[in-house]
Amino acid sequence: MTDARPAQPADRTPTSNPVLRRALIWGGVLAAVILVVSAVLGLVFAGLPGLWGALIGTTMAVVFMGITAASILLANRFSGSDLFVGAFFGIVLGGWLLKFIVFIVLVVLLRDAAWLDTTVLFLSLVAGVLASLVVDVLVVAKSRLPYASDVELPKAPEDD
Repeated sequence: MTDARPAQPADRTPTSNPVLRRALIWGGVLAAVILVVSAVLGLVFAGLPGLWGALIGTTMAVVFMGITAASILLANRFSGSDLFVGAFFGIVLGGWLLKFIVFIVLVVLLRDAAWLDTTVLFLSLVAGVLASLVVDVLVVAKSRLPYASDVELPKAPEDD
């Protein structure tokens, strides 16, 4: 007996995509909260330079967190390709290198800025990074991913 239905193409979207999207959304929400809190505290304790430090530090944390998740989501678009592994690692490594270079450039440029409180910048950057890590851990811990995802099982043998 043969099945008269046409073969449906398998969905090649990696199962990690919803988890990464959820991490981006919750990371953005938590970053907005950190931005408001650090901006108010920076303004109260260090004046306008503290406000600028909080804004720049939190923005750096959000952008760096977003680059990682976005690069993985972008790389996952090549999951059906024969070049998936190379493209995936090239895109993710490129995102990490981009973050590293941008971070070094920003540190050099903002190191001696008189209009900026570097202590508030550092503290808001650390708060943003720690919050991003907490969000990533909670999202992954609460996700329901199978242990072996994106696996294609062989077809059952046909009886003649």
